[in-house]
Order: sequence, then C-alpha cells, then structure tokens
Amino acid sequence: MRIWTHALEAAPAQGPCVVTLGNFDGVHAAHHAVLELAASRARELGLTAAVVTFDPHPSVVVAPERKPKLLMTLPQRLEAFRIAGMDLAWVIPFSRAFSELSPAAFLEGLERALAPRELHVGRQFRFGKDRAGTLDALEAWGRQAGCEIHAHALRAPDGGHLSSTRIRAALEAGDVEEAAALLGHPYALTGIVVEGERRGRQMGFPTANLAWEQGQLPGNGVYVTEVAGPHLPSPLRGLTNVGEKPTFQGRAITVETHLPGFQGDLYGAPLAVRFLHRIRGEMRFAGVEELRAQIARDVASGLAWRAEGS
Repeated sequence: MRIWTHALEAAPAQGPCVVTLGNFDGVHAAHHAVLELAASRARELGLTAAVVTFDPHPSVVVAPERKPKLLMTLPQRLEAFRIAGMDLAWVIPFSRAFSELSPAAFLEGLERALAPRELHVGRQFRFGKDRAGTLDALEAWGRQAGCEIHAHALRAPDGGHLSSTRIRAALEAGDVEEAAALLGHPYALTGIVVEGERRGRQMGFPTANLAWEQGQLPGNGVYVTEVAGPHLPSPLRGLTNVGEKPTFQGRAITVETHLPGFQGDLYGAPLAVRFLHRIRGEMRFAGVEELRAQIARDVASGLAWRAEGS
C-alpha cells in the first residue's frame, strides 16, 4: 500500500480510483466493511482502491476543547487500511488553512488527484468549512463528475448506530468486550515499556509499565489481556491494571501488565496490550499484604478465563 501525506493542492494525479473517505478513528467493524467493499469494487473495475483520511483529527484544529481521546494511532489506522485491501492511503494534513476550504474546493482537489469513479462514505459524513458539505452536495457533485456516491449506514451488531463515540463510552465503562464487538477486534494499547516504581516486583508480581500512545484508556480496573511484541516468543496472557494505585496514594494513571511465568527484561521494548475481559474495578486496600493476596486471586482468575465460545 502506498502512503501519501501531500496537502490537497500538492498531490499528484493518480486516478481513476474507488475512494472511501473519513476520519476512521478506531477503524471499527462498520468502517472495515466499507473499506473492504471499496477495495472489492476497485478490483472489479480494475481501478485503484484509495482511502482518504486526515491527521491530526479535525477537532484538534477546529475545536481543541472538544477533541476526542483517539482510539488508534496513525500507524494503526494505516495498518488497518492495508489489511482491508487499500492500494493507496492519502493522509491529508489537517491544518487551519485546510479547515477553511469550501466544500467545492475540497471536491475539486479530490477530483484532480484521484478522479473518483465511486466514492464510499458514512451517511453522516460532512466536509468543507464548518462541515457545510452535505450528502446532497456530494451527490450533486457526483452527477457532474461522473462519480457514483455510496452512503453507508454504519451499523453495530445490535443494529444501532456504530460510532467511535460509542466505542469510547464502552471503554470508559470498562466494558472491553462490548468495545471489541464494536471494533471487530480487541481494543489495544501500544507503546514502550518504561521503568516504574517496581512495587509489583517487590510483591512477587513484576509488571511492564507501558508508556501508551493512544488517547483513550479503558476505565480503571484489572483486565485479562493478550500481550504481543518482538521481544516475546508469542502472544502471552497478561493481567493489566489501569489506574492510580490508590493503596499507595497514587495520583497519575498507569498501565501495568503482569505476565505470569515470563522472566525476561522488557524495558525499552515495544508492546501491544489487547484488552479481553475486565476482572474487577480499581480498589483501595488496607496494606501491601491484602493487595498481594488480591493480585494472586486476580492472576488465578485471569489464567482461568476463557472467551465465550472458545
């Protein structure tokens, strides 16, 4: 998959393409279905499958006080696009100047670069200055440009509307299984292992302290996780605590993972921590021994847990 990071006016002429367009935070199950459909249509028509997205998220520029906690890093989004079958990912730099473009100017740049023959978007997609570009405007442009417009309802497995906002709400509630159902895969935090306070090691449960890259954390608590990285022989079952460590009067949130049976050194190593199941919420204990006993119970629960249907 080729990756463009050109500004709208600087992109080379690539077309003709089948294009899908959006922010794609999380690249959830409905996003993935639209991407796969666009890729399939491009193969049928002998055209390039192109996805157009933006970085940073538009809210960072136009409404920073309302910017969302992002579910994915840009590299994660790009990998999801590749898996869905995209030939080209165009990451348009979202700047203040870009946010001032009229809907017509945006479509003119899109047409010049990609010559879309089909354009696939979610039904709620808006574009251009002040989000003034509507689906009606897009369809009117499509008739003039010879581009079929396909607006898709983004549906969750329960039939409701599927959005990144709904996934964030599930994660904040600690419902990582609901989030996984909406995403189509377990929610993952990625980052580098950094030094912590080594309290887990002192209690007999060493942990990998993750400097995570994503904006959105699951709600405070203890989770069954699957942990992968180049320094591990294979994905391992882990127990991950997200929280402030109230037993030690902590204030800063940390993400710490214990890997039962693992003896290696992971400092400085990249890890992906995939959240499978919540064991319990965060608790304050009377002392270290009470906490140690609870961690032992958590480890036993985590090792015994099996996903429904597995």
